[in-house]
Amino acid sequence: MGNKSKGLFSGKKLKDKRKRFRWKYPWFKRRMLKLKQRSDPLGGAHQARAIVLEKVQKEAKQPNSAMRKCVKTQIIKNGKQVTAFVPGYNAIKLINEHDEVIIESIGGTKGRAKGDIPGIRFQVIKVNDQSLNALLKGKIEKGRR
Repeated sequence: MGNKSKGLFSGKKLKDKRKRFRWKYPWFKRRMLKLKQRSDPLGGAHQARAIVLEKVQKEAKQPNSAMRKCVKTQIIKNGKQVTAFVPGYNAIKLINEHDEVIIESIGGTKGRAKGDIPGIRFQVIKVNDQSLNALLKGKIEKGRR
C-alpha cells in the first residue's frame, strides 16, 4: 500500500507535501535560491562587456600540446576578473591591452570548461564593438579607439 493521501478532501495535503518535498531536488533548490546567478561571473547574463588586462597563453590538456591564446579580462559591471579564450587563427594579434571586449560562455557541458582548455569557461566574440569573426575574415578593419 502506498502512503499517499487519498480521499475527497486530500488535495490540499497532497499539494503541500509536493511543495515541501521539491526542496529535496538539487535542480529545484539551485533555481529557487538563485545559486547560478550568484556564482556566475556574468551574473546570469549571456554576455558581458569587459576590459582586457593582459594576454596569456594556457597549455592544452593531454594528449594535445598547444598554447591556447587567452586574455585576462575584468568585467565592467561587477569588477570580477575572468580569463577568456580567443578563438581563431592569429586572432590574438587583433586584441590589445585596455581594449573593450564582449565575452560569452563557451557553453560546454553543464557550463564547465570545453575541449582541451582547462578552467576556461568564456570566449571573446567582439573587440571594440566589432565582431572578432568579421575582423578575422578581413571583412572589416579594426577601429581606432
